[in-house]
Amino acid sequence: MPVDTSKTRLLDLGRRPYREVWDLQHRIHERVASGKNSDTWIVVEHDPVITLGRNARQQNVLLSREMLASRGVDLVEIERGGDVTYHGPGQVVVYPIRKLQRFREVVPLVRALEGAVIETCAHFGVAAERWSEHAGVWVGRNQICAIGLAVQRMTSLHGIAFNACTDLNYDRLITPCGLPERGITSLNRETGRHVTFGEAKTALLVALGRTFSVDFES
Repeated sequence: MPVDTSKTRLLDLGRRPYREVWDLQHRIHERVASGKNSDTWIVVEHDPVITLGRNARQQNVLLSREMLASRGVDLVEIERGGDVTYHGPGQVVVYPIRKLQRFREVVPLVRALEGAVIETCAHFGVAAERWSEHAGVWVGRNQICAIGLAVQRMTSLHGIAFNACTDLNYDRLITPCGLPERGITSLNRETGRHVTFGEAKTALLVALGRTFSVDFES
């Protein structure tokens, strides 16, 4: 029996600087939280940036702000949960801006996002899993997708960063998610071939649509 799906707004922004999209998130969040707009999802590829969540430790950024800037990497302190995260080319970033009815829906939202990423990895023949101690998706001991959300006025913002064909040398810039005992990986590394950003984005959006019973429309 087919599952009923609802039309949900999707903004596909291509490649954009982080601060520009962060500002857009806040403007959309205000409209969704106030009931002026329906739920809106953003999918984007960012220029290189390091974001510091509410619980971030400065020592997990391994280079000075000046050295990062010389390498074209921005550094931004933001309101999501979690520690230090990198965004950059080849990484599919999705921001679900969704009105929640109850605060206890936050954990199920995180678990559903993880599930969609695990399904996407399986599509490419990669066995991924959750780790009970930390939000995100892992292949063995290596993180393939970081998850960090904020909830304000019962409306979510921020989201997931899924490594498709990302340059994994970013662990020389930061200690990803503040976990020195863990590593990072990508679809490229796990499949042994070049998985394009577009391939990964399409597969992830299909999995998210199925998981959340939504039909994305531009």
